[in-house]
Amino acid sequence: MSWVLLISLVMVTFFNRYLFLEPKTGVVVPKFMMCMLKYAAPCLMISIATPIVFFDHATWKGMGHNEYIYGAIFCILITAITQKMLLSIVASLLFFYGLLYLF
Repeated sequence: MSWVLLISLVMVTFFNRYLFLEPKTGVVVPKFMMCMLKYAAPCLMISIATPIVFFDHATWKGMGHNEYIYGAIFCILITAITQKMLLSIVASLLFFYGLLYLF
């Protein structure tokens, strides 16, 4: 997955959520649609992240020397333990780039 595609998917998700969920925009949507929009970003981010973690140019990365899977597991664990988003992001980035440097 290219960086251009990844960044464009993230931007589309962000702007759609901002447009519909930000109260200052003045766009009024039904309650059912608001509920659906709250689940859209996590689902989309999982569908973006899964190919990055498990595949490299349509080739299965495996589990042995896959820094991405170890980084994802660490991110899940540190988020579950701390419940603090910014701390989890910084710690996960440091862990991931540390793995990239070591391997």
